Amino acid sequence: MKREPVKKIDDELRAEYDLSQLKGGVRGKHYKRAMAGTNLVLIEPALAKAFPDSDSVNRALRLLLDAASSGTMPSRQRRTRLKRTA
Repeated sequence: MKREPVKKIDDELRAEYDLSQLKGGVRGKHYKRAMAGTNLVLIEPALAKAFPDSDSVNRALRLLLDAASSGTMPSRQRRTRLKRTA
């Protein structure tokens, strides 16, 4: 059986728009709210295999922070253990 040819999409959008004609838009109006609850970090693919979900990444970072703070600071100035959120 032959495959049907893929239909070419007729795109009527202009390659570039004149932003002065777009009235009422506010640049970055959702930026603060989006950044308040978001801390996205991209990791390399090899690390993504080792840390498949956010819980495993958080556990590893907590262990690293605990190890770093216990080895470099005097005992009175050590950071308190971070509490888990959610």
